[in-house]
Amino acid sequence: MMSVQDLIRKKRDGKTLANEEIKTFIDAVTNKTIQDCQTGAMLMAIWQKGMVPEEVETLTREIMSSGEVMSWPKEWAGLVVDKHSTGGVGDKVSLVLAPALAACGCKVPMISGRGLAHTGGTLDKLESIPGFNIHQSAAQILEILGSVGCCIVGQTETLVPADRVLYDLRDATSTVNSLPLITASIISKKGAESLSALVLDVKFGRAALYKDLDSARELAQSLVHAGNLLGMRTAAALSCMDAVIGRCVGNSLEVMESLETLKGRGPEDLMELVTSLGGLLLQMTGSVSDLSEGRRKISDAVIGGAALSKFQAMMEAQGVANETARSLCSAHSDYYSVLRKAEHQMELKTPTDGEVLEVDGLALAEVLHKLGAGRSKVGEPVNHSVGAELLVSLGQRVSKGQRSTVMGASWLRLHFETPRPTAGQIARLQGALTVGTNTPTHTHTHTLVRELLPPQ
Repeated sequence: MMSVQDLIRKKRDGKTLANEEIKTFIDAVTNKTIQDCQTGAMLMAIWQKGMVPEEVETLTREIMSSGEVMSWPKEWAGLVVDKHSTGGVGDKVSLVLAPALAACGCKVPMISGRGLAHTGGTLDKLESIPGFNIHQSAAQILEILGSVGCCIVGQTETLVPADRVLYDLRDATSTVNSLPLITASIISKKGAESLSALVLDVKFGRAALYKDLDSARELAQSLVHAGNLLGMRTAAALSCMDAVIGRCVGNSLEVMESLETLKGRGPEDLMELVTSLGGLLLQMTGSVSDLSEGRRKISDAVIGGAALSKFQAMMEAQGVANETARSLCSAHSDYYSVLRKAEHQMELKTPTDGEVLEVDGLALAEVLHKLGAGRSKVGEPVNHSVGAELLVSLGQRVSKGQRSTVMGASWLRLHFETPRPTAGQIARLQGALTVGTNTPTHTHTHTLVRELLPPQ
């Protein structure tokens, strides 16, 4: 049996670790018989030298097996599905997609994360709803899936404990952007959910982890390969993340926009992601014959109100008072009677006449993060009321300083408390908007999904 030092040395020297050696390392991480500095050294060795596909498969499987692996009733065979996004700005897809899939007969045990750096977290958004409890045991998850069909929860103590240790140390050792480590982390968590099918929304662009399509495709291929090897039918969508998904960024505001979408009044780009990812999952479960039928079925569930009913039932099952859930889901809800409203709002004016060519989602997210909408360290609180609403669309004509026939001269409404935005932050937000004349370089495609990678 090789010692931990021997294993670190072997990987540091660029050699391939055997299955038993990877198991020894993950067992030591899980049982806490390894020092943090040794785990960090192994992570750095993996980051520098990489891993062959066989190593990635074993690493993923061992992390998955480090804790409880969920099991489901036999009659749910083929119906347990989930989706994972690599993180975006205004990405509230899960809040609409999970109930839509449940309305189509799927079981969705969605284990989500919190926001870190500029990307928002699904759990933070849901916790802006008073009473919503993201902490559910395996038994409670089973019960909610049986009665509602979907739940959105945090990672339980018993699921993939090795990943929790590695994730924190990856952050501390600057090894977050390692392809083998990202793959093992994401797919091990989904594998522990015992899914029939998984769809991955892999983002690329200015406001994404990967800036270009080719590097995002490489990650997507790695994730799809690992997921399929674990026995989950796994596919990926490559979607553009330059601007903002929908019109709202910030926890409470994104919940409101999700509810508006579930009432059939959602923005086109958000619905495109929901129907594309959902349609792909329905196709993989065999409940529809092709992607277009899957998209149509998801769209019908949202527009017809079935998904809204599931969202209301999910809120109630996860601790929200019946009256609160009913109020949020009513046709003409006064959202601020339930959700926290920021003390201050400020509108930013369009600086010039022309057409809206670009909105830099990263600049928007980074300023909101500093105003309290996000966190820099695990465990920090967030201010759910801080956020921004886009008042213009890409391609829309705007006029400086006068009321236009469409939306007026304001392009952004900022919601804030303490701290107030500085002059520098307001200047950065104004710099996020590009207004000009449409040219071939700024031809707007409103399609976010650029490629689909089917199950292998």
